[in-house]
Amino acid sequence: MANVSLRKRIWGWFFFDWASQPYNTLLITFIFAPYVKELVGDGTTAQSAWGFGIGAAGLVIAVLAPVLGALADTGGNRMRWIWLFSIMYVVGAAGLWYAAPGDFSLILILTFFAIGMIGMEFATTFTNSMLPDLGTPEEIGRISGNGWAFGYVGGLIALVIMLLFFADNATTGRTLIGLEPAFGLDPADREGTRFVGPLVAIWFVVFMIPFFLFVREPRTQKAPKGAVKLALNDLKTTLKRLPQDRSLFAYLGSAMFYRDALNGMYAFGGIYAAGVLGWSVQNVGIFGIIAIIAGAIAAWLGGMADSRFGPKPVIAVCILALTAMGIAIVLISRELMFGVPIPEGSALPDIAFYLVGAVIGAAGGVIQSASRTMMVRQANPARMTEAFGLYALSGKATSFLAPLLIGITTYATGSQQLGVSPVIGLFLIGLVLLLWVNPNGKQAVS
Repeated sequence: MANVSLRKRIWGWFFFDWASQPYNTLLITFIFAPYVKELVGDGTTAQSAWGFGIGAAGLVIAVLAPVLGALADTGGNRMRWIWLFSIMYVVGAAGLWYAAPGDFSLILILTFFAIGMIGMEFATTFTNSMLPDLGTPEEIGRISGNGWAFGYVGGLIALVIMLLFFADNATTGRTLIGLEPAFGLDPADREGTRFVGPLVAIWFVVFMIPFFLFVREPRTQKAPKGAVKLALNDLKTTLKRLPQDRSLFAYLGSAMFYRDALNGMYAFGGIYAAGVLGWSVQNVGIFGIIAIIAGAIAAWLGGMADSRFGPKPVIAVCILALTAMGIAIVLISRELMFGVPIPEGSALPDIAFYLVGAVIGAAGGVIQSASRTMMVRQANPARMTEAFGLYALSGKATSFLAPLLIGITTYATGSQQLGVSPVIGLFLIGLVLLLWVNPNGKQAVS
């Protein structure tokens, strides 16, 4: 297995996206989040609690990601870290089974969710840092886009399986196609919907097998004596020099805000639709299918655009599209659309929200793929994992900000619609900071 071909290594790397995407798709956005709203009962309270829980997990990720990245670069073994965080992913996801209606601890459930989310984010930091080993600078945009598209397809299939065979309607106890939940799961105790956690865990275990079989690090080395101290010193030096590298500094700042806004959209999309439009878990699931299909196609096309035009213009276009969708979300409700009253029972809000979801899915997939390739361009090749640790920091340093602002705004206004408005400002800040980013980064001076 030592001489695994580059093609197999690339496909093995793709499988991390395939294996991990359901955490975002099924848990953060489309199945578990609206189920939390059902458990809590009140959309505003659920949205606030969800914001505080995700924000706390983001704070842990922000503090530790660059340190772990620096340590991995110094020690030279990223795979052992991926193993560790994979275990956290599985334990956290599986623990969501305990979210039983009428007999659950919201703190315990949010703790399990945070453990899994932290594991997923840290594992992603280390796998992302492997991207430049898979191709030339001209090829990695396409490779990143293909990987993201492949991951979306995995998330789509997992979501379809969940909707067809497990997610039970709170009223009928049946799945989307009228079946009782598989494996004899009891709809009276919402076991079908609660199975989303174990399903995500099982999915990850099975589909990480190709990753661990085929992905190899280009070099491994024994950790030097005092590796932890050395890693922290290297990180300290990097952070001290960071403001001098205007392009990298501006990019990390830009990414910090636009990725935080996007994560806010993802985290609250399902719970928002459940509260404002009255959608069931199954309705949110259909919304997710539309968004994921759009995202998969767009990520594939975006990878080609990235290779041809570079990641910077691709990111800018996506920010503009997502900002427009943020404005649209605030202006869509059962009573009004863009300030115009609509008849009671009209399907227009549902159709509009499906279209918004498609655009968010498309732009979200492309911007995340292009952001990976932009980070590769900006980073020091010798400190790539540390760089992606800083990238994770930029995505999580204010990751508490969007959920916290949404939680506070929702609580202060008593409105889920106005509650999501902070994402609009975050997107615009990210767009302004992008102006100072050199599109070629380190390549421009090499």
